[in-house]
Amino acid sequence: MKRSCISILVFFSVVLFLIPEAGAEARTKGGKKMEIRSSAFQNGGMIPAKYTCDGSDVSPPVEWSAAPVGTKSLALISDDPDAPAGTWVHWVVYDIPAETTGLPENVPAGKTLENGGKQGTTDFGKTAYGGPCPPSGTHRYFFKVYALDGMTDLPPGATKNQLLQAMKGHILAEGQLVGKYKRTGR
Repeated sequence: MKRSCISILVFFSVVLFLIPEAGAEARTKGGKKMEIRSSAFQNGGMIPAKYTCDGSDVSPPVEWSAAPVGTKSLALISDDPDAPAGTWVHWVVYDIPAETTGLPENVPAGKTLENGGKQGTTDFGKTAYGGPCPPSGTHRYFFKVYALDGMTDLPPGATKNQLLQAMKGHILAEGQLVGKYKRTGR
C-alpha cells in the first residue's frame, strides 16, 4: 500500500511538472529574466486605489530592465488569475519598440501608442488598461513583460491569446511584477 501511494505521488509530480502553466505556450528561447518594477507599488505589495476602479483607473507606471541583444520588440500583459470566472485580462500591449524601458502612468486608451506600440483588447472589451476591481477578497495582478526576437505582425486590438500564440517560440527574456488589491468595504 505504501509503495503504491509513493508511486502515485511520483507519477502526479511528474505529470504536474510536464503540464505547462498558463501562458506556457509562450516559453522563452533564451531563458533570460528581465526585471520589471513600478514606482507605484512594490512587488507583492498593494496597488494604490488610483490605479483601480475605485480611483482614477489609470495605468500604473511600469519600468523594466534593458532587453537582451537581439530584441526587436516588447510586449506587456497584465492579468488577474484570481478572478471568479478564470484569469481576467486587464492590459495587453505589444510591438513596443525594443529600446523602450517602460510605460508611463496613465497610458491613453487607443489602439496605437505614441511610440508605435499597439494595445490589445482586454476582458473589459476595450483597447486600454482596465484596473483591478475584484468582486471580493484580495486578488493578485501580474504584470508580465516579454522581449521578442521580432514584431508580432498582429493588428491593434489583438487578444491576450492571440498575442501568446504570436509570441510562441520568439521570447528571448521575460519578467514579472505582482501587485495585490482588495476593495475597501468588501
